[in-house]
This record gives sequence, C-alpha cells and structure tokens, in this order.
Amino acid sequence: MRRPHWPRRVFAQLLLSQTVVTVGVTAVTAGLFLAPVSRELDRDAMQRALSIAQSTASDESIARAAAARDAAAVQHVAERIRLATGASFVVVTDSTGIRLSHTDPSRIGQRVSTDPEPALRGQSVTAMQEGTLGRTARGKVPLRLADGRIVGEVSVGISDDSIRHRLLSMVTGILLCAGAGLAAGTVATLVLARRLKRRTHNIALADISALLVEREAMLHGIREGMVALDESGRIRLANDEAIRLLALPEDSTGRRIDEILPPGRLAEVLTGRIEGADLPAVRGDRVLVANRMATADGGAVVTLRDRTELELLVRELDNTRSLTEALRAQDHEHANRLHTLLGLLELGRYEQAAEFVSEQSGSHTALTARIAEQVQDPHAAALLAGKAAVAAERGIRLAVTPDSHLPDTALDPRAVVTVLGNLVDNALDALTGGTVEVTLRADGATLLIEVADSGPGIPAELRERIFEEGWTSKDAPAHRPRGLGLAMVHRLAERCGGRIEVGRGPLGGARFTVELPEALHSPVPGPVRVPSSRGIPHLPQAATPLLLEAP
Repeated sequence: MRRPHWPRRVFAQLLLSQTVVTVGVTAVTAGLFLAPVSRELDRDAMQRALSIAQSTASDESIARAAAARDAAAVQHVAERIRLATGASFVVVTDSTGIRLSHTDPSRIGQRVSTDPEPALRGQSVTAMQEGTLGRTARGKVPLRLADGRIVGEVSVGISDDSIRHRLLSMVTGILLCAGAGLAAGTVATLVLARRLKRRTHNIALADISALLVEREAMLHGIREGMVALDESGRIRLANDEAIRLLALPEDSTGRRIDEILPPGRLAEVLTGRIEGADLPAVRGDRVLVANRMATADGGAVVTLRDRTELELLVRELDNTRSLTEALRAQDHEHANRLHTLLGLLELGRYEQAAEFVSEQSGSHTALTARIAEQVQDPHAAALLAGKAAVAAERGIRLAVTPDSHLPDTALDPRAVVTVLGNLVDNALDALTGGTVEVTLRADGATLLIEVADSGPGIPAELRERIFEEGWTSKDAPAHRPRGLGLAMVHRLAERCGGRIEVGRGPLGGARFTVELPEALHSPVPGPVRVPSSRGIPHLPQAATPLLLEAP
C-alpha cells in the first residue's frame, strides 16, 4: 500500500495546511463559543426565575394569604403567574417551608424538597437544583408583609429542558456561521495559494530553501557591494561589502537612501537621479564605481565596486609617467647644454666654457637647496622635483612663494600630496602657458595650502559645482575617470575639520585655498634641521618654479 506523502510544491502545501488550520480553528472557535453560552443561558434562566419570584413576592395579597395559610387563594394567584410567565413552577410556602401552591395540587401541604432557610432568613437565592420536577434554574426570595415581617418564601423554577432547547436553537445558527466562515476561509486560502504559486513560480519548498542559502552565500561572499531598493527608494537588502563601502548603520534596512547618505553625487546615483554606466562617486576616502539596474517591481539593484586601490595604482602610474617625462625633458636640456659646451670648446673659447659650466652647476645647486629648505617634507619635495621639468617643457612657470615653508612634520604625507597634487594639476590643466604660484605655510599644527594661476579663472556660478563628484570640464582619459580630484580634496578637508575655498587670485585666475587643522605634529622648540638636497633631481634653468601633478 502506497503511503501518502506531503506535497513538495509551495502551492499545494499552503492550500492543504491552510485548509486544515481553517477547519481546526473553526471547530475550536465554535466549541469555545458554545461553552460559555451554556453557562450564560443558565445564569439568564436563574436571573429570570429570580425576577419572577421578586415580582410575585411584591403582591401583598399573596403575602396576606400565606400569613393566613389560605392555600386556595395562594394557589390561584401562583398558577396565574406561572402560566403568564412560562415558568415551570411557582411555589409559595409558609414560614415553616410547607407548600401553599404547586403545579401538582397533591403536593400542597407538604414540605419543599430543597432547603427554604436562606430565603426565610431574608436572602435572595439563585441556583441550579434538582427537585420534584427535575433539574431547574431556581430563584428564591422571602415573602414579606407590609410591615416587613417574613411569612414565607416564593420559589420559581425554569425547566432545564427549556434552557437546552434554547441552546440547541443557537447551535444551529452557530454551526451555520462556522460553516460560512469555513467556506470563506477555504476560498481565501485558495486565492492566496494561487497568488503565491504565481509569485514563487511553483517552485518546490526545498528548492526555495536552497535558493535562499545560495543567495545568502553569494551576497555575503562576493567582493562587490550590492544594495536592493524598493519602489520608494528604501533599502530592502545590503550585503556586507555594501555596508562597509557605504558605511551604512545597522538599522539601514527599511530606511530611504536620502536619510542615510548625505546629499551629493553618491546619493543621486543610488536613487537613480543620475543615470549611466560605471558612474564614479566618492564616499569618505573611497572612490566607488556604481551601476544601477531597475527591477520589474519598480525597485532597483545597485552594484558598487571599490576603485580606491586601483585609483592609487593609477596615480602611481601617472607619477611614473610624469617622472619619465621629467627625465626625458632633463635629458633634452642636458643635451643642449653639452652641445653648447662642445661648441665653445671647438671654438677654442675655453674661459667661456669654464664660466658656462660653473654657472649651470651653481644655479642647479642653489635651486635644489632652496627647494629643500622651503619644502622639507620629502614626499612633497620629490613630487615637486619630479614635475618641474615637465612644467618647463610645457612653458608654464610654477613658483613657490618666498614665504612658503613646509616642515617635515606631516601626520599623513599622502593626504598632503593628494591635496597639493590635485590643486596644482587642475591649475596646470587650465593653462597653455603662464604662471602658477604655490604657497605652503604651517601655523602650529595647521597646514595652509594655496594654489593660484594666471588662467581664465572659475565663474562664480560654478564655484560650488566644481566640488561635486564627476563634474569636469575636461575630457577623461581612457585609464581613469575625471571629476574626482577636487571632490576628494573637498571630502578630505571636511573630514579633517578644515575648509576649501575658491576665488580670484592675484595672478588674475583661480585661487584655491585649503586649510587642514591638525595636519602637522605640534612644533618642538629647538634648532631647525634643513634636510640635505641629495635625492632631489637637478632642475633645468627654465624650471626655477616648481610643477605639481595630481597623483
């Protein structure tokens, strides 16, 4: 014999389980409803019997007849009341418990079958009791004369059969209501099961569990961030990498993107206000690349890639390329000088040749010493030296102002180079020839960086937009996106509690000013050590000012 088995499909499991639950709940509800109804009917019958007894006892003619032990008069009134109220019996006794009325006249003159003492003591009594007429709901009250003297009791009973008849008449209605509820529940279960079947594509429950396990493993195992949004822009799901990259709080699920992220390009990309593929954005000190794909239910899925390490590699590549160009430019300059020296020697002008060599050597030594004295930080000095020859070749004069001084006390030299390099790189890109001036000053632990150029400047209406991620007026190279440099400088300054300002400088072009509090170690009293000029490349004579290139 083949044993029945539990269905595998979610549709069938839901339909079967919900039907069983609906039937069980309906049966339990009906039973729980009937139990108190039965007790309530008993209480109602006892109160009804008590009300009839009280009404009967209030008839002074019955009290006087009972006091005179006039059984015929009492029986006549009692039977009239019984027939009028539908009670099973109305029994009146004297002060000793002897019946003066009864539905069976043969029992008149006999003592009642239940204890009359509580009523004869002046108490009102309700109870379900067994008597000569079977089990009845009874109400007993004392029978008093006008002066308050108790002369007997009035006992009224309502048959248990009439109570059960009322209960059975209610059961039919209850069962009909339960049947209607069962039918409605079954129909609702069928509708819900069909809808669930469409939503789950009729997948087996075990397959859903496996898919969920695989999804969790995939979401938390991949090295890309993933954020799922609903149609109103609220976060439905975010994997571990997305929480790390976006620095999301623990209670981010169910909250809107605009409530969690500050206003800016990143929030606009995630919410879909900015569209496109591989959109760059900045979150803290991280460079992210985002892609957003809409879903059929009106939501969206956003993937995030951390480009920070790749950006560092690209900057290293740019530095290497700049150094190569600097070496090529220096090689070109040295070749020209060697040709000049060779010509002087061939012409026999030995004194002029000696003076030329001394002049070139002296200018290089003085320039290198001045760079080392003003820019003592080795990272910034190496960056300036590596870019100087390129600036000279492009016909741009980059000058470090005489009042500049950068000690070798930077807490984060890479941050200083990032800020300095990005600012000067933007200044150089804005020129085809001209001048760029760099000012570096230390005020205690605060570092002030100022870069001014002789270019066309930045219009006033664009001075806020230039700090937005992705905003640029230049064509992006193939290996890296544009529009991130100034945004990173802005974020870095804000994170340090500093500021960045842009305006018109003394050279007629743009001037960027960055203030970085707590960027330097606190100065220590004592002699100032001037680092050696060794390790800084010799610069061509035309490149007396320094060139900076954004890393």
